[in-house]
Amino acid sequence: MNRKKKLLFVLVVISGLLSALLLSGCDGLLFNDDIGSSNNQSSQSSESSRSTETEAEQQAHSSDSSSDSPEEPVVAPLVVVPEILVPTAPGNNVEKNGQAVVDYSNRQDGYIMAKYTENTNMKIKLLITVPDGVQYTYSLIPGRDFEVFPLSGGDGKYEIGVFKQVEGTRYSMVLSTNINVSLVDEFAPFLRPNQFVNFTQDSVAVRKAAELTAGISDVMEKVAAIYDFVISNIVYDVELAETVQSDYLPEIDRILESGKGICFDYSSLMAAMLRSQSVPTKLVIGYTGDVYHAWISVYSEEDGWLDNVIFFDGQTWSLVDPTFAAGGSSGALAQFIGDGENYTVRFLH
Repeated sequence: MNRKKKLLFVLVVISGLLSALLLSGCDGLLFNDDIGSSNNQSSQSSESSRSTETEAEQQAHSSDSSSDSPEEPVVAPLVVVPEILVPTAPGNNVEKNGQAVVDYSNRQDGYIMAKYTENTNMKIKLLITVPDGVQYTYSLIPGRDFEVFPLSGGDGKYEIGVFKQVEGTRYSMVLSTNINVSLVDEFAPFLRPNQFVNFTQDSVAVRKAAELTAGISDVMEKVAAIYDFVISNIVYDVELAETVQSDYLPEIDRILESGKGICFDYSSLMAAMLRSQSVPTKLVIGYTGDVYHAWISVYSEEDGWLDNVIFFDGQTWSLVDPTFAAGGSSGALAQFIGDGENYTVRFLH
């Protein structure tokens, strides 16, 4: 496979290069000049030129005239929005009480669904402890329908608890259960929507992903097309970054409409678009140095999970960080990201 053809652009982590991408995007329009009879200045000169025209010239003119036929129209690739993997809560395996419900019927597909049913003004947290002991904390909004939460720690025993705020940072447990998970597909948690990577069949971002990848079958060409779009069309939202709350959740279609977002938004949007195209994609949350940050990791059969480096060197992809690329030559963002060796993974969603 031709890697140069497959990877459509070179991501180089140097000052200035990617900022030029943000200024580009104008599509050129081609105009065909009409060929008229301006060679003949008057009927008299026309008659004169006819009398002196050679037979070869007449044949040439005849040939020019016959070649002035309309060009064949360019047919764009057919845009097909694929069927996404829709999480469900069938109620086959459930832990519940009068306050909360946890449906783990589809744990083999890498997710559970949960909701809080009691009316309250207190904060509600869902805590998932994965097999290696890492604890994932999510927010549950009382009164909402089921939300999706990934089982991203692979096979093994998971501890699940729902907690209600008592005061400040004090919480009491209202529901708990332990489940054993054996995934039917190791990529299952990273192909479906969840609370952090939330999309549906009707999402505008899903349609845009289908448009960007129409006619493309190669995984890394899909990654390149979507990556290029995101870093070229979404700008960093400095104001949001300064005011964002701990329970903030990305809304991918709002991000597209506003054209701006923080690192969490960039990563959620790109993960959703790629997952809708059946590309296994992790939304990764961790640290760059001592700064909390989010980025993504995508899976390629040739390279496995792409991580550890933040640029494409012309041969291989690694650790896809759309926030950095969109920032381009920004000195603040370059310092924020570091040299790539400072990335520390905490959570996978």
